[in-house]
Amino acid sequence: MAQHDENIVWHNHAITREAREALHGHKGAVIWFTGLSGSGKSTVAGALEEALHLRGVSTWLLDGDNVRHGLCSDLGFSDADRQENIRRVGEVVRLMVEAGLVVLTAFISPHRAERRAVRERLGEGRFIEVFVDTPLATCEARDPKGLYKKARAGELRNFTGIDSVYEAPERPEIRLEGEQLVTNLVDQLLDLLKGKDIIRS
Repeated sequence: MAQHDENIVWHNHAITREAREALHGHKGAVIWFTGLSGSGKSTVAGALEEALHLRGVSTWLLDGDNVRHGLCSDLGFSDADRQENIRRVGEVVRLMVEAGLVVLTAFISPHRAERRAVRERLGEGRFIEVFVDTPLATCEARDPKGLYKKARAGELRNFTGIDSVYEAPERPEIRLEGEQLVTNLVDQLLDLLKGKDIIRS
């Protein structure tokens, strides 16, 4: 873990998270979608964001590919780089939650330890883990980017589910069956967010 220079001091600001949440009319939280490539994470996250936007919820969607175009463009796909990718995303998410936003993230995030670290950084009730549980065979059949085909041909190394491990969540806030209709999955998520008092309606 990096050590901080003793001259670097955290500054508290006059406007609190609670004040920002009051302005937005809802709590700040992260909806963390995890699952295999092709499981439907990005599709469901995008549909949920649209549904939340229609309800007046202030959102931001962070997608794995988009983040690697900028924030994490210097990282590869080794275990160490994957860990650093999620660490950086976790810090960005924490700032956005402090701003009172509902943040949706769509990352394979294959390791439980990294997901747990983000949860602990955010605090109680701010991390909603969504496991998009889609069978590997279905993900391979979808293969929207052609990545499984490359991995099976040996052209792509360290691919999650093929030659790199995916650690499924043990106790996610919700498990979604990734072969269901997206509209059904979004309804389940909206019910969850209402039940946890993240959003009001």
